[in-house]
Amino acid sequence: MDYIELTIQINNSRGFEQDTVAYELGELGFESFEYNEDGLKAYCVASLFDEKQIKEWKESHRDDIPIDYSYALIKEKNWNEIWEKNYFSPIVIGNECVIHSSFHHDIPTAKYDILIDPKMSFGTGHHETTILMIQTILKLDLVGKSLLDMGCGTGILAILASMRGASPVTAIDIDEWAYTNSLENFRLNGFSDIEMNQGGAELLSGRKFDIILANINRNILLADIHHYSACLTQGDLLVMSGFYDTDRPAIDEEAQENNLILLGFEEKNKWVATLYQKK
Repeated sequence: MDYIELTIQINNSRGFEQDTVAYELGELGFESFEYNEDGLKAYCVASLFDEKQIKEWKESHRDDIPIDYSYALIKEKNWNEIWEKNYFSPIVIGNECVIHSSFHHDIPTAKYDILIDPKMSFGTGHHETTILMIQTILKLDLVGKSLLDMGCGTGILAILASMRGASPVTAIDIDEWAYTNSLENFRLNGFSDIEMNQGGAELLSGRKFDIILANINRNILLADIHHYSACLTQGDLLVMSGFYDTDRPAIDEEAQENNLILLGFEEKNKWVATLYQKK
């Protein structure tokens, strides 16, 4: 399948516009995103790309987010080969967790060894928010707890939670590539029993979990915290990341309005992961 790679340059960025841009491009059919210092790259199926729509979207931000863009056709590729040559190196978190792919050799020994073969350009575990989520998960007692990995990407967090005894584990992502890749990675790690669903917060109606993990972005979290809270009962936990430290007050206010108490947070390079408990 051919894709369009849309390169977005955000001029005079103040650090929070990337999440807004990614959220809005997601509404326009873009499926995955790669952040960089100047903005981000966004990907959508080539047959769905509408440049007129992108021009109108850019014009709508003329006064608040100065944007330049370019795009290119990306022919179907062997994404594992691309990651091997250009991007993905093993991630090691102390002696607790190592994340690597099948093409890696001389992998350090760790308590939890996670094997992933990434597709497209997301979810390898290098981003600060994934590391923060992993560090938080490693501190929690997950044995026998029902758990949701919301916006699971390549499924790393769901896999780690399963390794630490969470059961049953459910993973959800709106991205078709994430859905397919997570299923592959669950099988690679021997967890084909993880329930995988493609969609958004509309899939949560009537569901209950002991622990919810949500590593997404500021706007989606703010819109969906009330859905997460509805899935929890008193004493249950919500772990969230995907936002900056400057966004934490807004996240905390929305969480408190939905009967969630802040237990603590971790910070890395201005990114944050927060731990909440349901009242």
